[in-house]
Order: sequence, then structure tokens, then C-alpha cells
Amino acid sequence: MDTTTDEWELCNDDGFVYKRKKRRLDDPPPPPPPPLPDPEAEERERRQRKRKALLNLKTHYQKEIDHWDVLSNTLRDLQEKTQQRRHQDIREMDSFLGSASKLVQETRVGHDSVVDELLLKTEAQEAIIRDVSNLCDVAETMCNAQEEWVTQSLVDLPVWSSPRELMASLCDE
Repeated sequence: MDTTTDEWELCNDDGFVYKRKKRRLDDPPPPPPPPLPDPEAEERERRQRKRKALLNLKTHYQKEIDHWDVLSNTLRDLQEKTQQRRHQDIREMDSFLGSASKLVQETRVGHDSVVDELLLKTEAQEAIIRDVSNLCDVAETMCNAQEEWVTQSLVDLPVWSSPRELMASLCDE
């Protein structure tokens, strides 16, 4: 009789059939369980992991704060620039309206200056539209950064790491 078939037995576990080695009575007993780890060492390791996680969070949030500071300063500069341009345009518009009323009363000689004034007004409006477009770009960048941060915070959850790291993070809290 073949000794290799004598060492294996078939098992049926609710329709799942598999082979396993036969157990003998003279098999050596299983090794004793490993000794329990030192509670102080576990506590030190847990604190180290927690400190490392907090330092990672600190650097992550510091980078994000720095990024938002840059975006905020850029937005503030654009708003100030737009406000200055608006005041300048209002002054130009007032002077234009005053000169336009004078020009209407004057003869044909002043027609060229009216066209020039209208061109200046159009160019000022174009600059305002360009500044508003820049503000929209900054707002879109801020929204994209926020979306990226939310996505990254979901990706960084311990659920996506290995089961051991997940259990370790759950036990730490």
C-alpha cells in the first residue's frame, strides 16, 4: 500500500472537500505559545507610533496652511488691485461724462477725443473683466485644493492599509 495516501485524509466541510494530513497519536505536542510581550515595551511602541502619526499630521496640515496662506494673499492682492482699478475707472468715468457733456456742446473738432475716451473706457472695462477672470481662476484653484484634500484624507484612512496596521490604529484610539 502507498504510504503517501495513508498520511492524508479527505475532509468534507459543508460541501468543501479538501485533503489534510492525518493526525497521529504519537505526534509531538504543539509548541507552547510565545511569551506575552512586555507591557512597558508595548506602551513605548504605542506612544512612538502615536507621536509619529501626530508629527505626520502636523507636517501635512502645516503644508496645507502655508498653501492656503499663499492663496489668501494672492486673492487679497487681486482684490486690492481690482478695487484700485475700479476707483480709477470711476474717476475716469466721471471725467469722461463731464468732458462728454462739454464735447456735445462743442463743434465737430472734439469728435476724435470722444472716440479716444470711449476707447479708454472700453480698455478699462477689459482690464476689470481680466481681473475678475483671474479671481475666478484663484477660486477654482482653491476649490480644487479643497477637493484634493478631502480625497486625500479619505485615501489616508487606515482602512486602506494592511489589516495589521488597521488593527494597530484601532487599538491605539
